[in-house]
Order: sequence, then C-alpha cells, then structure tokens
Amino acid sequence: MAEATPKIRIMKGAEPDLSAATYQIFNESHTLGNALRWMLMKNPKVEFCGYSVPHPSENLINLRIQMYDHLSSMTALLNALNDLDNLFGSIEEAYQQSLLEDTFEVWDERS
Repeated sequence: MAEATPKIRIMKGAEPDLSAATYQIFNESHTLGNALRWMLMKNPKVEFCGYSVPHPSENLINLRIQMYDHLSSMTALLNALNDLDNLFGSIEEAYQQSLLEDTFEVWDERS
C-alpha cells in the first residue's frame, strides 16, 4: 500500500517552540490561503501571517505565522482552521435557510 501524502508539513527553520514557523499545506490554493491569513490576522496574538503559492503548477501554499510572547503558531493555525470551519458552516446554514424561506431574488436571463 502506498504511503499517504501529508496534508501539512512544518518547514525547516521553525523556532523550537513554534512561535514562528512556515507551514506547507498541500492540495490548496489562494482560496484557502487568503481566508486562513485573514482569520489568523484577526487573532491579536499573531504578530505576522502571510502566505504564498510558490508556483502556479504546484498545488500547495506556504503559510508563515509569527506569534507574540513565544506562543505556538500551531495552536493559532488549528484555531483559525476551526474558526473558518464554523464561519463556513454559518454561511451554509444561512444560505440553506434562505432557500427554504424562498426569500431570494430570481433573475430571468432571457429578458
């Protein structure tokens, strides 16, 4: 059986306490990178967060997180992913509710 590719990897050069680290996240693009950067920067304990897509032909992003007070960037990353999941769940719930209530505008493209 082939070994599964990891979803995330901590790149070399991370601080031992993970207060500053670059994470390589596989099979993701700007869609997750920008949303994750936004959510991380909402955390007042995050000093810096940025992401890049190394090359358009590579299906991965590099996410750099630096924390204040030697806090763990891994904890901040996991919290941000959880917060994004909750946010997307709320958006989906509101969308589904609006469909049930039939309170949406319909455009007739033939006009």
